[in-house]
Amino acid sequence: MGCMLSAASCNKWWMDEIVGTTDYAEEQKKIEKLGENHVYFLPYLMGERSPINDPLARGTFIGLTMDSTRADMTQAVLEGVAFALRDSFEVARALGIEIKRTKICGGGAKSPLWKKMIANILNVKVDVIESEEGPALGGAMLAAVANGEFASVEDAAEQIVKIVDTIEPDPELVKKYEERYAQYKLIYPACKELFQKIQ
Repeated sequence: MGCMLSAASCNKWWMDEIVGTTDYAEEQKKIEKLGENHVYFLPYLMGERSPINDPLARGTFIGLTMDSTRADMTQAVLEGVAFALRDSFEVARALGIEIKRTKICGGGAKSPLWKKMIANILNVKVDVIESEEGPALGGAMLAAVANGEFASVEDAAEQIVKIVDTIEPDPELVKKYEERYAQYKLIYPACKELFQKIQ
């Protein structure tokens, strides 16, 4: 299991506390060029669990220039979360687990733009499920299996989890994001020692 300490909450922090808006969709309309942003964001606002296991890691913007815009920074926050998800995907892939699709729910699943980023950064199909409460639904499914309502977790998932949409990766965008992800991966190792000193 790969667990991030702050994912959709990074977007909430950025929009509510920094930009000062609750109209997330309006801010995202200003993002035009995917896979071409030169601003990066480490989404470690509360440290991070998977895969770096570093409570001292911190949220970080890097790559800003005089040409950088608010939209670039908003895009960096969304992409940073998706890149961090990719970090855990890479651990699974290194263990020989072949991942062809994933499911998404909750706050991040409400954004068409973010779902598109995730599909292309992970290079997998992203299924949007009907329920917005993934952890609670999963807990209820496990309880139902333990209570004998379903023969297995797989049976429970097949009957309970409903897919309402699927986002497919675009090969051209996947290629652009491969290059961006390769750069993103350089940032935390370069900052790790500094994070230990600036607490």
